[in-house]
Amino acid sequence: MAREHGAFIYTVAYRLTGNRAEAEDLVQDVLVRVQRGLRTFRPGSMQGWLSRITTNAFLDEVRRKKRRPTDALPDENPERVLPTSDAADDVLEQSTFSGEVQVALAQLSDDFRAALVLSDVVGLSYAEIAEALDTPIGTIRSRIHRARSQMRDVLDQDRSAT
Repeated sequence: MAREHGAFIYTVAYRLTGNRAEAEDLVQDVLVRVQRGLRTFRPGSMQGWLSRITTNAFLDEVRRKKRRPTDALPDENPERVLPTSDAADDVLEQSTFSGEVQVALAQLSDDFRAALVLSDVVGLSYAEIAEALDTPIGTIRSRIHRARSQMRDVLDQDRSAT
């Protein structure tokens, strides 16, 4: 599963977190959840199922961090950092947004970012996103519309500033 779909999961995770280290941690969590859930998987869209698990894991982590904020350890010991998978890096390079787009994406609220990533990066339908986020489809449409509008405003501000 990791070899076949790891790059896809990493791409979704990176777009949600906007941070390489957090995306790597999220991928690990997702792969554990996938392993546990394979017995109950019903044939359908594998990417939809993986996107749903990735998004739910991301939102769970956001909620956990809000309940228990932590301070990051100083990065004094770089030897402890493990190298990332080349396949995920290759995929990221192929699907990398410009820096300004990633910054604008990071400025969105978690709910807006999750809906927009699932729609515009992963390519899920509104119904699939609604199911993945356990949210009414009307709310999903609204979040995506508002997220796109906020992205457009941020990017327009960046362009007019240069």
